[in-house]
Amino acid sequence: MDDQHDSTDLRSPTVDPSAAAGHSWFPGPPPPMYSCTLTPELVHKAREELQEKPEWRLRDVQALRDMILKEQPNLRTRLDDGFLLRFLRARKFDYDRALQLLLNYHAGRKAWPEVFKDLKPSTVKHVLDLGFLTVLPQRDPDGRYILHLRPGKWKPNDYPFVDNVRAIYLTLEKLIQPEETQVNGIVILVDYSGVGMSQASNPGPFLAKKVVSILQDGFPIRIKAVNIINEPRIFKGIFAIIKPFLKEKMAERYVLHGSDLRSLHRYIPRSVLPEEYGGTAGRLDLTPWLRVLLDCEEEFVAEFCQPDPLEGVVLPDSMLFEGHQASGQDDDAFRGLRSQLYYCY
Repeated sequence: MDDQHDSTDLRSPTVDPSAAAGHSWFPGPPPPMYSCTLTPELVHKAREELQEKPEWRLRDVQALRDMILKEQPNLRTRLDDGFLLRFLRARKFDYDRALQLLLNYHAGRKAWPEVFKDLKPSTVKHVLDLGFLTVLPQRDPDGRYILHLRPGKWKPNDYPFVDNVRAIYLTLEKLIQPEETQVNGIVILVDYSGVGMSQASNPGPFLAKKVVSILQDGFPIRIKAVNIINEPRIFKGIFAIIKPFLKEKMAERYVLHGSDLRSLHRYIPRSVLPEEYGGTAGRLDLTPWLRVLLDCEEEFVAEFCQPDPLEGVVLPDSMLFEGHQASGQDDDAFRGLRSQLYYCY
């Protein structure tokens, strides 16, 4: 088996010891050898919601590892326990679906090279400095980190939209490392203040489809809620671009609050929100999350700045991300949606 899979990295990436200490509010990278860090409460939650049985955990990981070695012997992927557990938890320990998710995860890199080439925090510092995204330091009462996006901070002449996607992906990669996130999932808070026609029409349906496909079917994270605040009238057109690609369960998790902060507080309590949203957690500070990512530069270089993991791999016909160019159908849809955007605007 070793001869057959000699190009596979079985271990987690080597981590700088200084970075491993983590920050006061966010855990450091997991150790190379897996050791469960879940509290008894989270172990119970994982059993109830994810069908994870502690006594079978490592057996399940080995079963998935064996499937990869047998069915995709040329796939250059991490095979360590902690990494594979992310995919099992994201698919409730269904081996076949976990393997498909892993293949989707790597296929996304191949289908979207402009996102994944040289992907490391220093290449998206301008996105973080601008305030397009951050992660709030305090988790919600369900133990979920809150990914905060502000699309209105970006203007098309600032830099390509794909840089925003790169920053989001790096953030998700960091968020999914703690086992508590793998069990609890995350919450997204999107503030649409300042979003106009230039931002709304820039990505287009093909780009939107790629982003949604990665988040829904190509990344091992559970998105439990998407809270939208300060959405303008034009949001109807924006959501018209996104909604066709959303699964029903995901679409149901979108909550629109308008400018009603009391509505937002029913879903995210004031105690974890910054003052800008009627919270009591101080002013919104971009620095903490910026530091978390920049301190992990070497970690991401080891993970992403490597040869194509799918080189020589034959993917099933059902794989996602099948093309690199928008189809004529997508072009026609975009023309129709642009007219909706102008009408809403």
